[in-house]
Amino acid sequence: MSVKVLYFASLRETLGYSHETLTLPESVSTIGALRGHLARRGGAWEALGEGRNVRAAINQEMVGPESAVADRDEIAFFPPVTGG
Repeated sequence: MSVKVLYFASLRETLGYSHETLTLPESVSTIGALRGHLARRGGAWEALGEGRNVRAAINQEMVGPESAVADRDEIAFFPPVTGG
């Protein structure tokens, strides 16, 4: 399964990436599993780890960690933001 992952705001700054295309192992089938997979890269990637305040969207719809990831999905990760 191949997905496009977008990183926004401070996550983009921390990771040094705005986006990437990934081929996921079969064990990564949910947003929570994808976050764990990315966090295991270590270093700055731990910003996506469990317990970190990160929001996610699949194909521009907000989702939770249990949401399924499908081939060719566009997945976005971003920190919570507030308006003024």
